[in-house]
Amino acid sequence: MMFLKKKKQEQAEYDRGNWKPVLRCSICNGEQVAGFKHLHTGAFREEMLIQNDRELAAFKSRYGIDEIEKEY
Repeated sequence: MMFLKKKKQEQAEYDRGNWKPVLRCSICNGEQVAGFKHLHTGAFREEMLIQNDRELAAFKSRYGIDEIEKEY
């Protein structure tokens, strides 16, 4: 039997000068999407659907984020 090493997840980068992490939340159905909002244009770049706390923690860990703002 072969045992596989768990891959160490590399931290992804984003342009912190132009983008901020945002959690978009729907007031209708509770759906949450994590992504980045451009500070100058307001454009939103969707990264992943968040269905539970574990997925949110994974997103924050991937990009080295401590706090994330919610938008409704």
